[in-house]
Amino acid sequence: MEKKKIVFNKQLLIPLAALLALAIFNLIVDPSFFKVTLGTNSAGNPVLNGYLVTILDYGSELAILAIGMTLVTAASGGQDISVGATIAIAGSVILRVLCGTNSRPDTLQAPIIVAFLVACVVAMLFGAFNGVLVAYFKIPPMVATLILFTAGRSIAAWINNNELPIISEPKFGYFGGYIPGVPIPTPFFIAAICVIIIMLVLKFTTLGLYTQSVGINESSSRLNGINPQFIKFLTFVILGLCVAVAGLIKVSRLSTINYSVVAKDIEMDAILAVALGGNALSGGKFNMTASIMGAYVIQFLTTTLYKMNVQSDALSAYKAVVVIILVVLSTPVVRKKLSQLWAMIVPKKKEEVA
Repeated sequence: MEKKKIVFNKQLLIPLAALLALAIFNLIVDPSFFKVTLGTNSAGNPVLNGYLVTILDYGSELAILAIGMTLVTAASGGQDISVGATIAIAGSVILRVLCGTNSRPDTLQAPIIVAFLVACVVAMLFGAFNGVLVAYFKIPPMVATLILFTAGRSIAAWINNNELPIISEPKFGYFGGYIPGVPIPTPFFIAAICVIIIMLVLKFTTLGLYTQSVGINESSSRLNGINPQFIKFLTFVILGLCVAVAGLIKVSRLSTINYSVVAKDIEMDAILAVALGGNALSGGKFNMTASIMGAYVIQFLTTTLYKMNVQSDALSAYKAVVVIILVVLSTPVVRKKLSQLWAMIVPKKKEEVA
């Protein structure tokens, strides 16, 4: 009889190991980190409170961005650094549609779903703009997206005439807060829907296969009948859609927007989530599950640093160290050495000949 082999995806070891390390660290330093309590919010509705809830809440919007960033990285071998600025644009569009010409309306000037769909179209158009520069003009992704990284927040401010719109409708706050009677943050449910959709798309379409093929060898994929330019273009458009969802959550949290601060440096967290998922930043094969896990681990790290009273301005420095380590570990040379070391530690059992 043949023995059944249990196959475990080694790529998941990276985010799992990071998660375990952070959990052990917090357990030793302060076990109350894992305490979750049931309280009430300002509206008197029951909500869960605690650091773990914060990780679940803010990690969810990062997980949504990690979906699009993973596809862009896999196909183009580069990253989109304009994510934060485009979130500001999407959020500004939502507020503009809801407020109309009055920055502080008593009632919404349009249904929330309409505002969100308009933001989706706008964000996808900006994603398409980046995609055209990368796919058809052969501009490196970081250079191409530097345009929106620089100008995006100014565009967002221009959309609302440099005003700060305020939404007074309580229902608008549900998307970034809590639905009455549901103690779990709404962003978690939104992220769950996005994850289910992308998993179904990857399972029942060739998007994942084509994306990896283009990232591994663009010339070879072209010979096999794949259009590399279109695949790269499409991944940027999908990232634009993810950005629109994250933009809705961001502006819903405060029912307003601060153009210079909203989603500041979030592109770094999204890139780090992809790297922490064990995906090569040079493109090619990817693991979406690992990227999503990486997003929550990054939020775990951020929450831990805040709990240790690390200044917000210093957070990027700590994360930069993690990026450097992950980039080095993702290089082919280091991976080869680690594989050889693993083979020495855990030698493969010779198959018995019957």
